[in-house]
Amino acid sequence: MKKALLVISFGTSYHDTREKNIVACERELAASCPDRDLFRAFTSGMIIRKLKARDGIHIDTPLEALQRLADAGYQDVAIQSLHIINGDEYEKIVREVQSMRGRFARLTLGAPLLSSHGDYVALLAALRQQMPALGEGEKVVFMGHGASHHAFSAYACLDHMMTAQGFPARVGAVESYPEVDILIDGMKTQGVGAVHLMPLMLVAGDHAINDMASDDEDSWKTQFSKAGIPATPWLSGLGENPAIRAMFVEHLQRALDAGQERAA
Repeated sequence: MKKALLVISFGTSYHDTREKNIVACERELAASCPDRDLFRAFTSGMIIRKLKARDGIHIDTPLEALQRLADAGYQDVAIQSLHIINGDEYEKIVREVQSMRGRFARLTLGAPLLSSHGDYVALLAALRQQMPALGEGEKVVFMGHGASHHAFSAYACLDHMMTAQGFPARVGAVESYPEVDILIDGMKTQGVGAVHLMPLMLVAGDHAINDMASDDEDSWKTQFSKAGIPATPWLSGLGENPAIRAMFVEHLQRALDAGQERAA
């Protein structure tokens, strides 16, 4: 039976960050199941269109990729999402997978990064490995994407766990709670002297470059600096962290093992 591995991410139009983050994850996922042929899909229609128009690169949507795999005779497809939370983008994948189940003998889907309490614990350990050495009175601020979907609460949960454990970091979100103002107010009250800004996103793309690290009036760097807290941005996506890549591999293997148990 022909077997495939389909790795699905939101995507990015930045070539360097794609190599360092998405390709790095794909490579390790593929190495964990060498009997499968590797394929890629992005969930962002905007990024797919941009890559096509600018670079002449065609990337499949999840549905297109599954249709192509079915047409090519693949009957056993393992899918791994590189999304951070179980939000809109992941639910889109779930719907498209469900719609294609009838065309495959076996379809398995690995969960996003933050899908269980154990994932939050593992993520804290992984983040600790990428944080810079902190001076007295310094903290790291992680920028999450945020969501209008109810899964936005994942960011607040992670932030709460950090505070509860005395972890020297906070989490905010660009497009939902916790807003950066809340973090700035909290850190002023605590007398934090300086912060390091890091993306809590798979890739360091537009949000990290513009909303976090730029000199724009409303960037996080500018807002912290205006509040008297100097901010140093770090432009590395989560996909560059080996411990986080290992978490995605574990999610894939867990889905494959669960599929085998059901089939047994």
